Amino acid sequence: MATNPVNIFDLDRVKLESFFINFGEKPFRARQVLNWIHQRFVTDYSQMTDLSKSLREKLAEYTVTALPKIEHQYDSADGTRKWLLRLSCGNCIETVFIPEESRGTLCVSSQVGCILNCSFCATGKQGFNRNLRTSEIIGQLWLANESLKQSKTGFQAITNVVMMGMGEPLANFNNVVTAMNLMLDDFSYGLSWRRVTLSTAGMVPGIDRLRVACPVSLAVSLHASDDKLRDILVPINKQYPLQELLAACHRYVIGNNKRVITFEYVMLAGVNDSPRHAQQLVKLLKDLPAKVNLIPFNPFTNSLYQRSSMDVINAFREVLLKKGIITVTRKTRGDDIAAACGQLAGQVQDRIHRFS
Repeated sequence: MATNPVNIFDLDRVKLESFFINFGEKPFRARQVLNWIHQRFVTDYSQMTDLSKSLREKLAEYTVTALPKIEHQYDSADGTRKWLLRLSCGNCIETVFIPEESRGTLCVSSQVGCILNCSFCATGKQGFNRNLRTSEIIGQLWLANESLKQSKTGFQAITNVVMMGMGEPLANFNNVVTAMNLMLDDFSYGLSWRRVTLSTAGMVPGIDRLRVACPVSLAVSLHASDDKLRDILVPINKQYPLQELLAACHRYVIGNNKRVITFEYVMLAGVNDSPRHAQQLVKLLKDLPAKVNLIPFNPFTNSLYQRSSMDVINAFREVLLKKGIITVTRKTRGDDIAAACGQLAGQVQDRIHRFS
């Protein structure tokens, strides 16, 4: 095998076509290989029967098909499934599958830990080790599909992917975009842009880059309707305050009247859940095609906050609904296995300083 073999899972179609051209092969070979790996879930080159024997031997010599390893699987009473995946460096990340009647959603991580330090999030408390490679991002989708197919409870397809797991996706821009290209590619997973969602805490330059490079559905972790409070809850707001963030959101939807931006808002008792906060939020989202997801806070060890009561959440939602803003309360799923929103932790080694 070559000294530094290429991990085939790190390559989207454009990169794989370039790889084959450099090998003196036709670029359409990339489509064949993507189909075998991401649609048929075959990683043994000897089984790729529409490739010549010599090409299969070259692939075996110069590439590898390396993926994270499933360390443990956790199954919730509500059907949610969480995998703890071990990386080659020894760190572990978490990936969550949420089955529903009409769809199956996979929550994918983009970093080992998180570079940000949102005060209500268990992942942020884990610190940060490194960005995930493309193979480690798309590998979560590949492994989840394989695991679900082998499940005794019957296979449910993954129809939606949300980049809402561990980490800030826009802080790992190139690897995340390459992975999402594979998710969208008809020769790989063939998902619609409407079914792939990237969630950001508000990295404004990344939002603008994403609009050009890979305009999937966008979700923004908002959680506050004024800068003073958001500086505490989401510290990156000090660098990109609400006015700049909302301007980037406006730019993101220009030219596509079908785009709606989802704003995620965790409900923290006595912190951001009053009618006044709801009214501020209405003004903030004025003139934006917006949907608001209210997220009941999911507690974790040593967390600083409490969950708002359902009466308070319902009253908050009514303020937004009366002003014509589509608003839903996210159903808490997988909290018995620490798989709910904000609870993913993994196992992070050699942590470095985060944004604060």
